[in-house]
Parts: sequence; C-alpha cells; structure tokens
Amino acid sequence: MATTGKLEVDIEVKSPADKFWGSIRDSTTLFPKAFPHDYKSIEVLEGDGKAVGSVRKFHYAEGSPLVKNSEEKIDFVDEEKKTVAYRIVAGDLLNYYKDFKAIIVVTPKEEGSCAKWSCEFEKAHEEIPDPNIIRDFAIKNFKEIDEYILSLKE
Repeated sequence: MATTGKLEVDIEVKSPADKFWGSIRDSTTLFPKAFPHDYKSIEVLEGDGKAVGSVRKFHYAEGSPLVKNSEEKIDFVDEEKKTVAYRIVAGDLLNYYKDFKAIIVVTPKEEGSCAKWSCEFEKAHEEIPDPNIIRDFAIKNFKEIDEYILSLKE
C-alpha cells in the first residue's frame, strides 16, 4: 500500500468564476459567517490571510470528522489564473498525514465555472486511508459556496 498519493476532483458550479474565486479568497471572514455548521472560526496568524506566506488557523464545528483544527500556510497565489496552493503546517490532520498540500483552481466556463481541488499527501502510517473524507468536505464546501453566491442574486 502506498504511503503517498494524490486526489483531485472537479466540481461544476453555476456561479461566475470571479464571484466563486472571490468567495474562496474571502474565506477567512465568509466561511464562519455563511457556514457556521462547518467552521467555528478562521483566524489569521501570519500575514493578511490571502498572500503567500500567510498562515490561517481553522477551528471546525462540532461533529467535524477527523479534525477539530488545522493551520494552513499559503504557498502560491495567482489571481489571474484563480489558483491558490496551501499546505497544512499544524493541527489534527498531521496526526494522519505527515505532509498535506492542496491546490484550488477556479476556471470560467460558458455558464458558471469549474472549481478544481487537488491534494498531495504522505500518510503518517501505512494503515491510514487516503484522505477521501477531506476531498468530500471540499466538494461539500464548493457546492455550499455556489448555493450561497446564488442566494445573493436578487
């Protein structure tokens, strides 16, 4: 069984790419307000929470499977290509994965956009499953972001 791997998923959303990307970039303030069932809070520990080198601490809501908190460091941002890469630097997830890096890319489509989430990981132990639960959480978040943006159109 491999101890390293990669997962990825593409989600078609109805929201325009600029609005979807803006919501991802504003997640520090938006997610706890719009999705309190998933996020208790997100605090900026270093930087502005958006720029390369920024570190944010996520406190997940009660009932969150696997992790209660995590700290992520932003490694790469390209506003034009609507791409952000981050890695987990502290928190519960590192009990399961020695290394966990993820990338989010938002691509415009004729109608709506495509949100791609991918991760590369190294398991802490061979018995640890692939992080499908994290991928599924990303899918759920993307769908909820889309619903939230669409609900603002009035």
